[in-house]
Amino acid sequence: MQNQSRIVIDAVQPQINCGEFFIKRIVNEIVNVDAHVLVDGHDVIAASVLYKHENAKKWHEVRMHDMGNDEWKASFLVEKQGYYIYKVQGWVDYALNWQHGIKRKIDDNQHVKSELLEGVTLLEPLLKKATKEEKDYLTYCIECFKHDVKYDDAIAEAMSIKLHEIFVKYPEKHLANTSKELQVYVDRKKARFSTWYEFFPRSASETVGKHGTFNDCKRLLPRIEQMGFDTLYFPPVHPIGEVNRKGKNNTTEAKEGDVGSAWGIGSQYGGHKDLHPQLGSVEDFKSLIEEAKKHNIEIAMDYALQAAPDHPWVKSHPDWFKWRPDGTVQYAENPPKKYQDILPIYWESEDYKNLWQECLETMLYWVACGVNVFRVDNPHTKPYYFWNWLITEVKKQHPDVIFLAEAFTRPKVMQQLAKQGYTQSYTYFTWRNSKQEFIEYMTELTQTEQREYMQPNFWPNTPDINPYHLQGANEAKYLQRYALAATLSSSIGIYGPVFEQMIDDAIPGKEEYYMSEKFEVKHYDWFKVSKLTLLISKINAVRHENEALQQTNNIKFCDIHNDNLIAFYKWNADKTNELLIIISLDHHYAQQGSVKLPLAALGIGAGHQLQVQDLITASSYNWHNEWNYVEIHPTLPFHIFKIHK
Repeated sequence: MQNQSRIVIDAVQPQINCGEFFIKRIVNEIVNVDAHVLVDGHDVIAASVLYKHENAKKWHEVRMHDMGNDEWKASFLVEKQGYYIYKVQGWVDYALNWQHGIKRKIDDNQHVKSELLEGVTLLEPLLKKATKEEKDYLTYCIECFKHDVKYDDAIAEAMSIKLHEIFVKYPEKHLANTSKELQVYVDRKKARFSTWYEFFPRSASETVGKHGTFNDCKRLLPRIEQMGFDTLYFPPVHPIGEVNRKGKNNTTEAKEGDVGSAWGIGSQYGGHKDLHPQLGSVEDFKSLIEEAKKHNIEIAMDYALQAAPDHPWVKSHPDWFKWRPDGTVQYAENPPKKYQDILPIYWESEDYKNLWQECLETMLYWVACGVNVFRVDNPHTKPYYFWNWLITEVKKQHPDVIFLAEAFTRPKVMQQLAKQGYTQSYTYFTWRNSKQEFIEYMTELTQTEQREYMQPNFWPNTPDINPYHLQGANEAKYLQRYALAATLSSSIGIYGPVFEQMIDDAIPGKEEYYMSEKFEVKHYDWFKVSKLTLLISKINAVRHENEALQQTNNIKFCDIHNDNLIAFYKWNADKTNELLIIISLDHHYAQQGSVKLPLAALGIGAGHQLQVQDLITASSYNWHNEWNYVEIHPTLPFHIFKIHK
């Protein structure tokens, strides 16, 4: 392809898969753009980033800075939700090129009469763009450049900063070259910062053995708010299949009164657009959503695209399932796990368009009921392009909707789901346990391309995962795990009250809860207060009060010569909020060490006095040195220090 422009624009970042996917930000975040911009020869060049919201007609422009070695940088702010488009533009700046050349000749004591006349041809077109004051100045310069009698004034003005600034303000972009357009999707703040609490609403009753209701959940909202959670996630609340229903402890034969797994969706009482009759009506559910808002809590629903054998879809849309020669459908399996109560959807069905449309309409139905947050069950077992289509369609109409991918699977699969549009993703944090594992994993999430599109959500436990390190663990271990999740990642969640009440009975040799709540109604002392509940509440309050903990990517690990201690520095965008977090990975014994302050990142030199205040205990310390001694006990296995310079 012929292109007369001499400018080459290469290696524009950020972009995902050569621009196939959008990068992600939240409202009022910065997009930092890098590019290689170069030209043949030695001409002076300039470059800009052009950007605009998808609904805007006019492009905004911000000049890029030459960082040397043909590398250019600029930043722009995204101020509202939706798509922004951005691109890099470069050009030979003949005016600046002229000013640079004439200055070198003047410095070499050369007479530059001819060059001054060339300058006139560059100044005259600017008269149409300039303000009155600038026009007067340009007219004066033109007069000087034309007449030898004003030669000294002419060469002074030719090299002046004032003229340079006018050239920069009104560039003549002759034969400019522009990169292809790239996209950033801008979400609301909760996409980046959220604190999730999961419980089964059927276990919310005050009465032992009684099935809970949505109205029972209302009485728990003040407790959840007091603990600092802003998102209340329910496992599926739909009718539960009666055919092949699971019994307690995942037995394959349900006894009378067994409630079954909430993920075995669909029965004679309806399917994905219906509610379990024992939980309450649609009006009850909407009332709960509205009541939760009064406590600054959003209700998150589980979106699980699978069906019990007696789901209405099985009869009304048999083509959505793959039938075997004997007239049955193979139930879902994830060896060694078997889900006899669940039939997988057949995504290669010839009737896939109607299937996709029904899935979309199902989600839009619940959005219309007031739900804007969805945790999606096993998204990696459904086509990636289906998710791209569904998420795009939902976001067109409802940009506030947030999607959390429950995909504990291979790294590239999790990354692909994020690229296709998922807002947040479960992660491998649940299984990371050593200092080196944390540093390596956080470096991967925050210092690679993943930082541009994948927002992690750290969960110490889930109904599906009772990690070995929590089985039989003491209180310090639970505190350690929550502190790690809450300070490393800006989005976190726990399955409660199992977590805060340290309920950890496990099936021997497995990371599964014994007598799991997935298969039965439980009864809890919901208002039980402990050191763990109090510290979870305090940590969550600190998260809401400190912007440094409301993002994940701004993190720098600090040297501390003890593998049982991990230390890291976090900061907000303008560094008005800076924290130093130190956590002990030993939940049995005290650990000591000296932490090295990141002086360069803090913008201070050695010997500068710092005050660090522990945001949990309110204790303050004055540090004068680069290395500072710390000692952490299992009774409180972490420090969250606020730095005062």
